[in-house]
Amino acid sequence: PTSGGRDAGEPSPPAPLPEGEGRRFWGDAVRVLIAPQEFKGSLSADEAAAAIRAGIRKARPGWQLDVLPMSDGGPGFIDALRRAVKADTAAAIVQDALGRRVLARYITLHGTRTTVIEAALANGLMHIAPEERDALHADSFGVGQVIADALLAEPERLIIGVGGSATTDGGAGMARALGARFFDEAGRDLPPGGAALQRLARIDWSPPAALAGVEVVVASDVTNPLVGPEGAATVYGPQKGATPEQVEVLEAALLRYAAVVRRSLGVEIANLPGGGAAGGLAAGLVAFLGARIVSGFDVVAEAAGLAERFAVADIVITGEGSYDAQSTQGKTTGRIRALASAAGKECVLFAGRSSDEEVISLSRLEPDAAQSMARAAKLLEAVARQWAESQPS
Repeated sequence: PTSGGRDAGEPSPPAPLPEGEGRRFWGDAVRVLIAPQEFKGSLSADEAAAAIRAGIRKARPGWQLDVLPMSDGGPGFIDALRRAVKADTAAAIVQDALGRRVLARYITLHGTRTTVIEAALANGLMHIAPEERDALHADSFGVGQVIADALLAEPERLIIGVGGSATTDGGAGMARALGARFFDEAGRDLPPGGAALQRLARIDWSPPAALAGVEVVVASDVTNPLVGPEGAATVYGPQKGATPEQVEVLEAALLRYAAVVRRSLGVEIANLPGGGAAGGLAAGLVAFLGARIVSGFDVVAEAAGLAERFAVADIVITGEGSYDAQSTQGKTTGRIRALASAAGKECVLFAGRSSDEEVISLSRLEPDAAQSMARAAKLLEAVARQWAESQPS
């Protein structure tokens, strides 16, 4: 999507420095771009950005702060786009990953026939308490329900942000909601969930007429394949409650699924870069809807005019709940840090926890992980204030 203007009240990027004026880092002329993603399980991207802004404002009231909460396709995806472009909101009552009713919003960009869906609003971990997580049986059916509802308006393009899911079913549930059937060797329909795919023998699929001519784009934050040591089950299964034994079950199920998809649909998804996103939902969208996978960060960055806002900033701040090796594989924090390095910008990164010594971690103030998550907003504001106070003036 391209920018269609900002809603009333949304901050605009600061004007460029006058020609010939150098970059300023200290005093009242400092320009700071605050662009975090969500702190998973604690703060939305909006809440994180507000906390950072509040902390800096208390220490440096004269600094110019440009606030841009970000998303790379997971939770907060449609909110990030709504801040950047004008859009209409719709909603559907669908199933969450455990089959319970939830309200899932989606948006249509003004002046276009492009509809944007955030899959996690249907199948996300956000709907499920830690003790309720069920990696073997969680199902992406609700994502298909949102797609079906969105197709009623006859869009030309669907952008589906994936990430933050509670499911590892390869998108089979999504496809089932759109009419696909999954059979075992005896011709019986398989039950929901990733584990059942171990028994998959045949897929019956005819795309609904409403999908004809619709371009489907998957906005993802990872490049992991569906299966293997970097695949959906091995890397992300534990985050969704899978034990080591259950990871092995899900890996075998996804291997079987990929083989049957190849045989029944003629699509190779096992090693598709990015196919492992959202427990393989990305691979399922490619197999059943003919989708292509793009960077979710790039979708939001283009719509929000990130390059222009980056160019006039002296300091760039980003952050997330846990900054680790996965952060450098397409996630917002890793991408912003790389962009800052390439542009010679100072980049400050806040995180709930991180082993990177250059990252300012909330654990400096609160080493207990549970307490840190519970008090994340106050702690983030405090470390942002401490950082700002430590800068030369």
